Amino acid sequence: MKLTLSAALVLWAVFTLMPLKDQPFGDYVKQEASAKPAEFAKLMGEVATRVQSGRAPSVYVALKQLGLEQKLDLAQFFPEIQLEASLKNIEKRNNILLDELLRRSRGRLQLGLDLKGGVAFTLEVDESALSADAPHIREEKLTKAIEIIGNRINGLGVTEPIIRPIGANRIEVQLPNVSTKDNPEIVNSLRKPARLDFKMVHPLIAPPQEAPPGYERLTLDIEARTGGESHTEELYVKTRPEMTGEGVADAYPTMDEFGRFRIILKFTDAGSKHFADVTKAIADEGQRSGRLGRLAIVLDGKLYSAPTVKEQISGGSAEISGSFTQREAVDLSNVLNNPLDLPLSIKEQYEVGPSLAEDAIASGRLAFIIGTSLTIAFILFFYTLGGLVAAVGMGINVLIVLAVMVNYGATLTLPGIAGIVLTLAMSVDSNILIFERMREELKLGKSLPAALEAGFDKAWSAILDGNLTTLITAAIMVVLGTGPVKGFGVTLVIGIFTTMFAAVVVSKLILELLIQPGLIRKLPMFSVLQSTNFDFLKRAKPAFIASWLIIAVGLGVVAIKGKSVYGIDFLGGDTIALSFAQRVDVGALRAAAKAAGFEEANPVYQKQLGSTLELLKVTTNFDQGAPLVIALQQAFPAAQFSNEGVNRIGPSVGKQIQWNALKAVFWALVLILLYVAFRFEFGYGMGAVISTIHDVVMTIGIFVLFDRQFNASMVAAILLVMGYSINDTIVVFDRIREELRLNPTGTLRDIINRSLNLTLSRTIITGGTTLLTAITLISVTTGDVNDIAFTLLIGVVTGTFSSLFIASPVFYWWHKGDRKHVEAHQDIAPKYEWAGSSRASE
Repeated sequence: MKLTLSAALVLWAVFTLMPLKDQPFGDYVKQEASAKPAEFAKLMGEVATRVQSGRAPSVYVALKQLGLEQKLDLAQFFPEIQLEASLKNIEKRNNILLDELLRRSRGRLQLGLDLKGGVAFTLEVDESALSADAPHIREEKLTKAIEIIGNRINGLGVTEPIIRPIGANRIEVQLPNVSTKDNPEIVNSLRKPARLDFKMVHPLIAPPQEAPPGYERLTLDIEARTGGESHTEELYVKTRPEMTGEGVADAYPTMDEFGRFRIILKFTDAGSKHFADVTKAIADEGQRSGRLGRLAIVLDGKLYSAPTVKEQISGGSAEISGSFTQREAVDLSNVLNNPLDLPLSIKEQYEVGPSLAEDAIASGRLAFIIGTSLTIAFILFFYTLGGLVAAVGMGINVLIVLAVMVNYGATLTLPGIAGIVLTLAMSVDSNILIFERMREELKLGKSLPAALEAGFDKAWSAILDGNLTTLITAAIMVVLGTGPVKGFGVTLVIGIFTTMFAAVVVSKLILELLIQPGLIRKLPMFSVLQSTNFDFLKRAKPAFIASWLIIAVGLGVVAIKGKSVYGIDFLGGDTIALSFAQRVDVGALRAAAKAAGFEEANPVYQKQLGSTLELLKVTTNFDQGAPLVIALQQAFPAAQFSNEGVNRIGPSVGKQIQWNALKAVFWALVLILLYVAFRFEFGYGMGAVISTIHDVVMTIGIFVLFDRQFNASMVAAILLVMGYSINDTIVVFDRIREELRLNPTGTLRDIINRSLNLTLSRTIITGGTTLLTAITLISVTTGDVNDIAFTLLIGVVTGTFSSLFIASPVFYWWHKGDRKHVEAHQDIAPKYEWAGSSRASE
């Protein structure tokens, strides 16, 4: 069963990730067309002519235009792609078909803005909508619009766009993996206001009669249910709505009994009551007039449906039906959940080049290879054949993580690659726990098969509790976080489940297949720090005081530096547009800026869509634009840089994201305290929370002491340290809990010291693995990835230190050094045994 499940998951992951690279859409379409070759060849000739003449920007758009003009159903050339038979509208059929072909032509794992670039556009707010507002109200409205656009683009936080204000009335949006040539509707879908109105339809008068006062003529498209042609109906609808979309709590797409997409609306309590009153009034009016009343559902001025109302509807929901494609239904639900109050117009559209230089991308690739190789070499050195099994499990882990992320539409950025490398290093911990337990069982004289079962059984409690506490943190990030915080939470949730699967199912399965038939009879393991007897609690007080003094110094520096500890992502800055005669690599530009004293300089090339003119845009700190231009002109005279203008941009990590991150950390700590108190005992919970706070605050303090600035990627890096710290602490606490059960006469001091010594080998090997990876990344990368690696380097050291000298001593002091105090507050044996009932009989 386990073999079948593992094989099925691996095969699913491989097929999910295929194809790896994008294929030109025109080539893919020619390859997939399998019917009516002569007619298709003629059509593609017309497509080529249209694209070459500039009447269409791409093959995708040309096919869409020709299908509409010639009333040509393109599905006839692609019989393998099945469309709903009841869908008769040729335009919609072609849209569905072309979208599916475009999706299939693209590589499943898409690269982010830093690695591949994308498209960008600038949206301008209608000044009349802001003219009467005070400056702080204008800022609030613009911030709200940015948040709404972010939610429409990046609901799960894994797409990684850049959205930030420019000046007082503009918003810049940069999107990875998008081409407005192939998806020209993307901008319009983001700036739609999504105004939803429920209006009364006149029960007696209809076109072509003259419109009654207070009514307007709207057209309803009606799709044929089974065969036949679609048709339209014209109605007179009240200009003033009976109810707006303010009462809608949620909107989501579903399919009806005919396989057509519709949108279900769920109302708030107040909205439900209002909707019931509106439908009652329509039903009553219908009874008086002798004709059933109808309620028009109008979105952004378009009539989508006009159902009849026979009686009051008080169920708290409604539906919008119409001839929607799946994509339209999903997009419509998305905008209904995130309605815009401000009218937006498109001012600029341009292509964006990769924000990282080729050498930075190459160094990131090299870091991935070296980091992964070092992790595997490290575990092979200590556990030989067991390490090889763990390496296979790690590979499967990464494969499944990437496949799941692809299904969520995630993009792969260089910080994301670094995160995968670092997650790999930490995921080794589950295997190390298992192997260390097996080593102990082998020392007791057990056979290799018996040691295998006992090792997995005894490690399970620590693996379960460590991952569940991290899962609590991740779940809070998903629920309360936005943007990169939520994205990190989603990725972490995926990683937790895949790591547990790889360690507990895959690794164990491989070992069982090797050990139980007798294919291997020995599992050599290299020992480190075995049979130690350090008195950690003796050194706890001076270590505790020293660490908090370092934290105080770090926080003092943070307070003195103030806002200067934040980078452009948090504060905003100036963006300078430069024309040039000769292109300069962005890596060279960044290096020259740094040499001239500009720590924050982010260059990127942009080309206006439909134009050959390319500009270099450099973002730097406020009021540093002009001196930076002079420095670049002096460094690269042949480039002939000319300043074409400066814009002040706002932060891409707004106050809402920062506040949500703080809330997520607070509630994660509260829930960790409650969980550890329930699974262990309240003193353990206090130790876990205090050590986690210690590690996070110390990491921030040391990071700032080294004169580094916080940018967007640092939010995820700090959260990564938090997860590492919690996991490290839980492993130690799990051993203390076990030793309290196994040694009923030992003092609390002896039990804690013994537990710390027993887990020391695992602590050093796990920390060393992660440390090697972090050092590798620091050595060969720059920018955000270097900052993430440096943060993890600090986090690994402080996390290891706190599990030895903060968490356990706090637990010890909480109980005043008395084991009876622990036992009075928690029954040790039952709490421990439910995670591994077989241990009591050993």
